[in-house]
Amino acid sequence: MPESLLPAMLRHIQRAGPMTVAEYMAEALHKRDGGYYASGDPFGAGGDFVTAPEISQMFGELIGLWTISTWIGAGAPEPACLVELGPGRGTLMADMLRAIGGVVAPGEVFQIHLVETNPSLRALQAERLAPHQPVWHDDISSLPDLPWFLVANEFFDALPIRQLRWTDGAWRECLVVADEAGRELGWGVDRAVSPLASLLPPDLQDGAEEGAMAELTLAANAIAGNIARHIVEYGGAGLLVDYGSERGARGSSLQAVRDHRRVDPLAEPGLADLSSHVDFAQIRSIGEANGATMAGPVDQGRFLFELGIQERSTALKGGASQAQRRDIDAAMRRLIAPSEMGTLFKVAALLPPSAEDPPGFGSRGAD
Repeated sequence: MPESLLPAMLRHIQRAGPMTVAEYMAEALHKRDGGYYASGDPFGAGGDFVTAPEISQMFGELIGLWTISTWIGAGAPEPACLVELGPGRGTLMADMLRAIGGVVAPGEVFQIHLVETNPSLRALQAERLAPHQPVWHDDISSLPDLPWFLVANEFFDALPIRQLRWTDGAWRECLVVADEAGRELGWGVDRAVSPLASLLPPDLQDGAEEGAMAELTLAANAIAGNIARHIVEYGGAGLLVDYGSERGARGSSLQAVRDHRRVDPLAEPGLADLSSHVDFAQIRSIGEANGATMAGPVDQGRFLFELGIQERSTALKGGASQAQRRDIDAAMRRLIAPSEMGTLFKVAALLPPSAEDPPGFGSRGAD
């Protein structure tokens, strides 16, 4: 049974001093020996959360149709790479490939590339996607110099963030510290003024209310910048699906989930999923700075509705039992209803500057 990284974290702080929020998240989530994503399978009813591909095949099928439509709109380049960041159990990619297979033979058009570091999940992906001969990568730096048609579903939310607090007339970095007894973790603030304040939006740099919080998604921005630069040079598109908003760095969104319930982010590092709401305003800014354009973000419900989820659910129910029809209806509600995932999750696409509006977005920049 996995063990908490708390003792190791406390020893680290005692030896090296307080940790930034980004350092804490990186250790808790990705440490090879005990990190949350380093081993095991956190997905599904038996894990800590359920992602959209695990809820219904409709999600992946519609993403697959979006991808092939975008590929055709880009001039149908061959060869091209079909890339997924953080592919989980391989469910999304399998559903995408099935839908793409109704239009073209995927193996004749796309090379399949998966960015995944978890050995257990790689094994599941290998089993599910064996006919398609996927290639694995630890990060995007080793992906081929070909057009990328890239999908990242609930990937950016798990990347480490930096947090700042407006304290005593300046932005200072939030830290993870040990309590006086050295038995528990707690929150602290650096005494020094943070140089990261210069990276905040101009309207935040000059001041805020005492205790106000801000977040910088530096890891997400770096990956988004790499995707944007690649797409501008080689072509393709990057579809990002995550919970978030265009909040422009304001506020704190760090949270932890274990056994499908919210828990204290500092209580048991390594045993809970840590995430933050994706700041699409920062991704838009970094994408445009690297020459790309961004469609969206739009609500997931609107995106799936425009792609035809109602029609797809009707088709699935055609040969289904009464119980199966109820399950299909329940899955669709969960994916698109405002009270479920429909408005909490957003969808955006990084595109070459000359690309036409892709399906699902209506007009660019829509909310």
